[in-house]
Amino acid sequence: MAEAQKQQKKKIKQTRHKSAIKRNHQNKARRVHNKAALATVATAIKKIKAAILKKDTNSAKEALAQAVSLIDRAAQKKLIHHRNASRKISRLTLQVNTLG
Repeated sequence: MAEAQKQQKKKIKQTRHKSAIKRNHQNKARRVHNKAALATVATAIKKIKAAILKKDTNSAKEALAQAVSLIDRAAQKKLIHHRNASRKISRLTLQVNTLG
């Protein structure tokens, strides 16, 4: 009984109009693309932090250059807010610069 109620809550109302069906299809595709782009940014940030923990200055600087590019691109595409992007870049740069 509880399983049936959970499935009813998860059920999304199906659209009937062609334009609404197309809009849903486009939204799903964009959601997947945006999620992948944000995951790439998160991975780049993790690489920097791992290099910082190892105190490897060269790899941290290389990872920072890649991450800055990815973060800026995400901000341009409005996946993250431009101030959020700026704050991330600033803090990561400060951490890498303190290494040496």
